[in-house]
Amino acid sequence: MAGTEVPDTIALDSVESFSDEVDVLVIGCGVAGGSAAVEAAAAGAKVLVLERAAAAGGTSCMAGGHFYLGGGTAVQEATGHADSAEEMEKYITAVSRDPEPDKIHAYCVDSVEHFTWLESLGFSFERSFYPEKAVIQPQTQGLMFTGNEKVWPFKDMAVPAPRGHKVPVPGDTGGASMVVDLLVKRLTELGAEIRYETGARQLVVDDAGGVVGASWRTPEAHGVIRAASVIIAAGGFVMNEEMVARYVPHVAEKPFTLGSTYDDGLGIRLGESVGAALRHMDQAFVTAPIYPPSILLTGIVVNKDGDRFVAEDSYHSRTAGFVMDQPDSAAFLIVDEAHMERPEVPLINLIDGWETVEEMESALGIPEGRLQKTLADYNANAARGEDPDFHKSAEFLAPQDHGPWGAFDLSLGKAMYSCFTMGGMATSLDAEVLHNDGTPIAGLYAAGACAANIAQDGKGYASGTQLGEGSYFGRRAGRHAAQRSSVVTEG
Repeated sequence: MAGTEVPDTIALDSVESFSDEVDVLVIGCGVAGGSAAVEAAAAGAKVLVLERAAAAGGTSCMAGGHFYLGGGTAVQEATGHADSAEEMEKYITAVSRDPEPDKIHAYCVDSVEHFTWLESLGFSFERSFYPEKAVIQPQTQGLMFTGNEKVWPFKDMAVPAPRGHKVPVPGDTGGASMVVDLLVKRLTELGAEIRYETGARQLVVDDAGGVVGASWRTPEAHGVIRAASVIIAAGGFVMNEEMVARYVPHVAEKPFTLGSTYDDGLGIRLGESVGAALRHMDQAFVTAPIYPPSILLTGIVVNKDGDRFVAEDSYHSRTAGFVMDQPDSAAFLIVDEAHMERPEVPLINLIDGWETVEEMESALGIPEGRLQKTLADYNANAARGEDPDFHKSAEFLAPQDHGPWGAFDLSLGKAMYSCFTMGGMATSLDAEVLHNDGTPIAGLYAAGACAANIAQDGKGYASGTQLGEGSYFGRRAGRHAAQRSSVVTEG
C-alpha cells in the first residue's frame, strides 16, 4: 500500500476473531521498535513485534552507528571532554526550528542513563576520540563532533562538546545493525515474539476512537491482533515518491534516497487513519559532504551570484541545506592551488581550474566582478584571522590567493546528494500519538523516523540524533505502553 492513500480503520465490533491477544503490539523492528519492545517486555508486558522484512533492522542497519549522547557520558569523561545536560539542552534547543522543550530536556537529562542502557545490551563504546573534521570515524573511535557545536552562531550559544558516540564497528555503514542484533537477542531472552515478513495493514479502533489492535498480512495468511497498546516504529517515507513529491518536493527527483524498501510512509498513514497530527513533514536531511579532507573548508562556498551564504566549516547537511535555499539550488566551492585536495569520497565534482579569478567567474556564469570581490574580501579578512560575515573557525581560515583556482560543483543535480525524510506523527513526551488539538490518541504510540521528535530540521541535524532519539523515545513508548496496558487489563 504505497502512494498517499490512508488505510481504512477496522471497527472493533466487526472483528469476528483475533489471531492473537497481546498487551503491546510493536510495528517495525529497527532500533526504535526494538528498543520499545525490549522496554515493554522488561516491564512485564506480553509483546508481539511485526516486521515486514525478512530480518530485523530496517533503515537503522544502513546507519553508520552514531548515537547522539552527552551530558557527561563515560566516553566523554574518559577522553577529557566536559559536558553537561544543561549545555546539551541549550545546543539542541538552538539548532531546532520548532523546539519541544519537554522532549529536549528529558533527552538531555536522561542521556547518560540512556548511554548506560545501550551498553547494557552487550557492547561498549570505545573510550577514544577522533579529532578530525569528518563525516564518520574511520575506525572504531568512540566519539567525535557530529553536528554544528563548534559552528557559529551555536558555539556562542552553548559550550561545544563532541556527542557523536559510534558503536565499535569500523566503516561508515551498518554499525547500528550490531545494536539491532543485540535488541533481538534481548527480546528472545525476555520471551517476546518477532514475526518476520508480516506487515501491519490497518488499525483496529473501538467506539471511542481508541486504537485496540491491527490487522496483518503475510504472503500466505492474514488476521487481526487485539492489543491494549500499539507502537508504530515503521520508518519514514523517503521511498514513497508520491509522499516525497507532496511534502518535500525539493528532493523529489535528484538526490539518492537513504532508506530501506519499507520506508514508504505506511506507518505515518496508519497514524493518519485515526487522526494523528503530522509535524515537520517538509523537512529532510540532505547532504553531499564537501569534507574530508578538512583543508577544503578553508575555501569559500558561493552561489551563482558569487555570494557566500554559509560558514564553510558547518556540518555537512547544514551546508547542503543552505545550498537548497540558493537560486536554482546552485553553489560552488572555490579553492586555490595551495589548499586543493580531492575529496576522499568524491560526491562533488571538480569542474575545472583557472589561472585567474576573472576567468573562473566567467566560466561559472557568475556576474562580472561579484566573485572577485567576494574572494578578495574573504582573503583580506582571513589574512587577519577574521571572518566577520560568517565567523568561520580560525582553524579553517586561510586566504585563497595562490592561483590557479579550482571550483567544485555543489549544485543539486550535479553533486551526488542523498537524503531521508524527517517529518512524522506528533507525539507526547512518552511517545503517545497526538490529535491536532494536542490530545493523545488512546492506545497509539510512535517512535523513530515515523514520529516527529527532536531531529526536525535538516540544517540543525547532528549525526546520531535519529538513532539516539529513536531508541530513547522508543524506550519511553515501551514503558508507557506497558504501564497503560496493565491498567487496561486490570480495568
